[in-house]
Amino acid sequence: MSKGKLAKFADMAANPLVIEAPLFSPREGGGWDLIDNPSPLRGSWRGIFFHNQNPIILELGCGRGEYTVGLARRYPDKNFIGVDIKGARMWTGAQEALKEGMTNVGFLRTHIEFIDRFFAPNEVSEIWLTFSDPQMKKATKRLTSTYFLERYRRFLADGGLIHLKTDSNFLYTYTEEMLKANNLVPEYATRDLYGNSDSSPLSLHSSFDLSIQTYYEQMWRERGIDIKYLCFRLPHEGQLKEPDVEIPLDEYRSYNRSKRSGSETGK
Repeated sequence: MSKGKLAKFADMAANPLVIEAPLFSPREGGGWDLIDNPSPLRGSWRGIFFHNQNPIILELGCGRGEYTVGLARRYPDKNFIGVDIKGARMWTGAQEALKEGMTNVGFLRTHIEFIDRFFAPNEVSEIWLTFSDPQMKKATKRLTSTYFLERYRRFLADGGLIHLKTDSNFLYTYTEEMLKANNLVPEYATRDLYGNSDSSPLSLHSSFDLSIQTYYEQMWRERGIDIKYLCFRLPHEGQLKEPDVEIPLDEYRSYNRSKRSGSETGK
């Protein structure tokens, strides 16, 4: 491991805005056990961490944290938590927020597969998925699959919004088909967010300003790739099912991955 990464991990451990949540404990005789309650903040994020009763919004797969911090700057009456397993990446946003003295932003370092273990029922108001890996090979790894939507239901308010912002035509189309299969109607959807012919401000199509751009989003746009956006409400009731359709694969490769569908959620 490089000295740069070691220094960043030390900064993360000392940063009061960062929660590093161990999920496993060593088992006597070898192996690992899943910790039953990895977070005492579950159900108490507003009172213990943020010290207010404002709505909580998550960004899952926050990468460097630009979107989490950007939203927190613009909406001081809401609380934002960026979630990712890559601490060296998350360091950028966490350090920036700490230096600015921000009080409505936090970061949770953990695997998204276990996200429902960290929040109580109805504790979260909205979820952002910004440039998640489309995971074209395995549906259960897609952050808009039934595998994850069922987990979101355990802590997202009934009818809470899920926002998808992506460069991937595959993930966008998959999510559209997911909504159709479950009779869910998007609040807003576009395959070309910045080239939309609608002249009204982007912020009118969402509860948030959509013009914030991450580092990788800027690079996608420089490559001439349209940015897609879709948001929908997730009800608690009803059994979710996967769409039974063939979706064309993305023909290009992401940055920093040898193949478009690696195992990590990236920015």
